[in-house]
Amino acid sequence: MFTTSSVFIVLALAVAFLISFSTTPAVIALANKIKAIDVPKDERRVHKKPIPLIGGLAIFYGFVISVLCFAVIDGPTMGILIGSLIMVTIGVIDDMRDLNAKIKLIFQIAAALIVVYFGIEVEYIANPLSKWFGPQYINLGLWSIPLTIVWVVGVTNAVNLIDGLDGLAVGISSIASVALLSLTILSKNLNVAIIIAALAGAGFGFLPYNFNPAKIFMGDTGSTFLGFVLACISIQGLMKMYALISFAVPVLILGLPIFDTFFAILRRIAKKKPIMSPDRGHLHHRLIDMGFSQRQTVTILYTLTSLLCLTAVVMALKDALRGLILVFAVLLVLLISIVIMEPRESQEEEDKNE
Repeated sequence: MFTTSSVFIVLALAVAFLISFSTTPAVIALANKIKAIDVPKDERRVHKKPIPLIGGLAIFYGFVISVLCFAVIDGPTMGILIGSLIMVTIGVIDDMRDLNAKIKLIFQIAAALIVVYFGIEVEYIANPLSKWFGPQYINLGLWSIPLTIVWVVGVTNAVNLIDGLDGLAVGISSIASVALLSLTILSKNLNVAIIIAALAGAGFGFLPYNFNPAKIFMGDTGSTFLGFVLACISIQGLMKMYALISFAVPVLILGLPIFDTFFAILRRIAKKKPIMSPDRGHLHHRLIDMGFSQRQTVTILYTLTSLLCLTAVVMALKDALRGLILVFAVLLVLLISIVIMEPRESQEEEDKNE
């Protein structure tokens, strides 16, 4: 039984990879034909020349075909597919016409309500004070619906906001998918594992075209789709299987986009700017401004994401204390790396200018 399950998971990943990889050139041609092009207009844009958008269509296509071939289309899976279709449709329109943020939010909430209707929701959270008082798990009751909507919409936008460098968002999402996949396999949840494998394969299949120098961007079409599916499968695959640590594991796995978005909101509130207004204060912007190249910045953030994912796995399989030790080690290494590398990059820039 385990061997058969493993074959389905590997096939789901491989098929999604091959379809996404082979479809991307056609999407590039389509983007050029319908004029879905990202033209740099402000200082937030790192690229200097127009780049085709809607690359997320290739990721979505690889994911959907793989899921339809290998997964059982039960209620939650159907909810993910319908919600994903909504996200991709709105994403394509946004990449072509630049939709109002409020309109996009309405459709994101609608997609979140659909997955709730099909049975994907956060039903319990762990009580961190259960050793002293209260039950070990708290049944959220009716609060499960708004909490699920906040989680799905929040993660969707977090992945979208971190999509600022070539290969950054799709690479981080794919790394996170691998971590989710490993824990889901250990929990023996075959159907969710197949869905996650399809997402990881589709992301990695698109990455060669999106890594610096990018031939195509996935746009909101891809970033909101990836964020949406990651949010849904983290509920279905982890929060229901590892209830003891509830939000801790998925929050760590998706830690980079979540915390970057959280601090972006605080930053905008402090500056008395609208929460949805764009700025150049994200972590990847700061690393670029410190002198790192795009590839160096993306590599640093890939590494940080990988270490956070490893921390989440340790917490799920061992205990929270060991996970916290690893978190501290990750932050220490990141701080030392930035302190050591930043002067070197600055020196290189000075040498080029001489």
